[in-house]
Amino acid sequence: QVQLVESGGGSVQPGGSLRLSCLASRNDFTNYSMGWYRQGPGKEREFVAAISWERGNGHYADAVKGRFTISRDRAKNTAALQLNNLTPEDTAVYYCYLQQTDRFWGQGIQVTVSS
Repeated sequence: QVQLVESGGGSVQPGGSLRLSCLASRNDFTNYSMGWYRQGPGKEREFVAAISWERGNGHYADAVKGRFTISRDRAKNTAALQLNNLTPEDTAVYYCYLQQTDRFWGQGIQVTVSS
């Protein structure tokens, strides 16, 4: 088991930025990835971004390419998601996950973009 704790959500105006963090309670997995999904009001949960823990290469949903950046800090067991140029369509609960054989989820954190 692993616990994931997200932080950094909040409310911003369109064009603003936020930085989400996801702290994992352990790092003794191998060949795993971490990432983010989101679920907007009345929508299904959708993939946002993921990063390979060993290689550090990220990949993104088309909707966020060029605006969001995923990174990881191996020493701190933390994955981060930098959200730039936010729009109201980015309003959602953002869920961190860790994927190895199983997938573990964080509790989710709210991001609200409105003027």
